[in-house]
Amino acid sequence: MKDIHKSSKKDLYEAPDYFLVDDLLTEEHKLIRDAVRTWVKKEVSPIIEDFAQRAEFPKHLIPGLASLGAFGPTIPVNYGGAGLDYISYGLIMQEIERGDSGIRSTASVQGSLVMYPIYAYGSEEQKTKFLPKLASGEFLGCFGLTEPDHGSDPGSMITNIKDMGDHYVLNGSKMWISNSPYADIAVVWAKDEQGIIRGLIVEKSMEGFSAPEIHGKWSLRASATGELVFNNVKIPKENIFPNISGIKGPLGCLNQARYGIAWGALGAAMDCYDTALRYSKERMQFGRPIGGFQLQQKKLAEMITEITKGQLLAWRLGVLKNEGRATPAQISMAKRNSVETAINIAREARQILGGMGITGEYPVMRHMMNLESVVTYEGTHDIHLLITGMDITGLNAFQ
Repeated sequence: MKDIHKSSKKDLYEAPDYFLVDDLLTEEHKLIRDAVRTWVKKEVSPIIEDFAQRAEFPKHLIPGLASLGAFGPTIPVNYGGAGLDYISYGLIMQEIERGDSGIRSTASVQGSLVMYPIYAYGSEEQKTKFLPKLASGEFLGCFGLTEPDHGSDPGSMITNIKDMGDHYVLNGSKMWISNSPYADIAVVWAKDEQGIIRGLIVEKSMEGFSAPEIHGKWSLRASATGELVFNNVKIPKENIFPNISGIKGPLGCLNQARYGIAWGALGAAMDCYDTALRYSKERMQFGRPIGGFQLQQKKLAEMITEITKGQLLAWRLGVLKNEGRATPAQISMAKRNSVETAINIAREARQILGGMGITGEYPVMRHMMNLESVVTYEGTHDIHLLITGMDITGLNAFQ
């Protein structure tokens, strides 16, 4: 194995819980969360700054993520999943993103955007063939929806499939695809000859399929991002999802991912707050800790207030999700709120840390840069605002 550089700096993270939200969790929830937290402290925190600085994906973490049940936490056990509820899923994403948004992206894509559609829309043969290998980390998957010219308007995609009798032929391309350079399979959305969106599974070995990596990112630098290019790729008919057609297919997947982000982004916010709080008690200026000055206390008090509101919103959303009552609009609101909370807290924490805030000695700047992607993917900040607007007015501002 490649030499993995580990930091000697100890991860001192202590999770904030100002309104005793832990009391709302079951013992199983807390055990799952604490197991992931321990793993992140041991395996992610010591190496993540180095991988982010070098813009390299720490692929060696995949077996550990699988062993935690981070790949498809809510997928039934008989398909290799962990069979957990949605609050457990949220807590897992929170703890992983506390370590790094890019690592959480890897887990989110695998579980919500690859395993979920195979489970929800796939044939029994597709489920048994792919889900156990994805759950174990033997296979890595990616999700192809966004195109170079079609992001917030996925219904205008031009990637297409043509029926050739005993198989389909796939042509087109997808952009900004997490995991794609390392993926063994891709869940891809394309239009058939009638213009109907269909889902299908593309396998790495298929001729005409390539996944070039995107370089030069300032965000999610420890995550692998690439394209998907399809040049007359022959797709067996058994690789088409039989139980879904239309835009509702990919949107159903995005709802799963957005739910995970609603919890995950709060993890990044909590890490920034915890870092800033500890630093404010240790950093001396004018003969006393900077945490004793009013402006620093204002920043910290506002941070913990917004985190607490986000925790309660995420918890309530998890309850509704477990009951099958969470709406796409509610998920959009929570995703948007959590990411806005996190990105604002990262920026304020950076100010508290002063010049040290821009270095890899602390995680804040890395979180801040990562969140610039999280605020855009799985529905941009503005799109989620319009989803809420349409939900409360009944009027569509998209058209």
